[in-house]
Amino acid sequence: MGWVEDISKAINYIENNLEGQLSIDNIAERARLSPFYFQKGFTMLCGFTVSEYIRKRRLTLAGSELVATENKVIDIALKYGYDSPDSFTKAFTRFHGLTPTAVRKGGAMLKSLAPLKLKFSLEGGYIMDYKIVEKEAFTIMGVSKVFKYDNAFAEIPQFWAEHYQTGGGALICGMYGVCIDKSIEGGMPTDEFEYLIADNYNPMQDVPQGVTTKIIPKNTWAVFPCKGALPEAIQAVNQKIFTEWLPNCCDYEIAAGYNIELYTNAAEYPQGIKDKSYYSEIWVPIKKK
Repeated sequence: MGWVEDISKAINYIENNLEGQLSIDNIAERARLSPFYFQKGFTMLCGFTVSEYIRKRRLTLAGSELVATENKVIDIALKYGYDSPDSFTKAFTRFHGLTPTAVRKGGAMLKSLAPLKLKFSLEGGYIMDYKIVEKEAFTIMGVSKVFKYDNAFAEIPQFWAEHYQTGGGALICGMYGVCIDKSIEGGMPTDEFEYLIADNYNPMQDVPQGVTTKIIPKNTWAVFPCKGALPEAIQAVNQKIFTEWLPNCCDYEIAAGYNIELYTNAAEYPQGIKDKSYYSEIWVPIKKK
């Protein structure tokens, strides 16, 4: 259960530092994961992003402090990471549904997010297909965009839709969806990652304008097949990777850097990507423990 214990350590670190500075780098370090995979795994396990959790826990504590103490609103705002009363009031009101001033008047109904406690119960056996593949470095070409973790779940499907709506499919069919943790190269914030809609690079062809190439380095990959309509099939397998496979995997742990989804040709299926037999894959880079 090393995976569960590592995530729990990261959550405990967050809880112990809600009144101080918290960075994704330091939190992920407690879980022995890259910032990219920690944030991905946290969201899969918990249902919301790391920053959402931190924000809601801080606002929970701020609400309790407003009720239980006479501390000034500005002091509470600064204590929980807000640099002005206005920004604190806006965030507080979005979470609790009323302003700090209204809370101070008494009788207010506050919201509370309890600290996370990860628990894994023994349930009926779940058969999960996967294979371990050693793959040499290969080059992809595609269109690239940087996303923040908080918005990526909604914005990446829009990126795909815009790609095809604007005729991008004529240049890049979309064999891969590739996440690249750019923080491993330095120079990019750890709350962001690069995403590419990509195909295999053909060195015999010119690279079109607006298209970039990337070398995916040699890796050992855990490859998980997904069968069914998108995005539900891939989302379900992603969930199982982090809640079933990783907690019970004795030999491997996630390596930093990349996450790849492979898509087969939708034209080969009667209902395209919505076909119940549609086939796709998730590739996760791994290393021996």
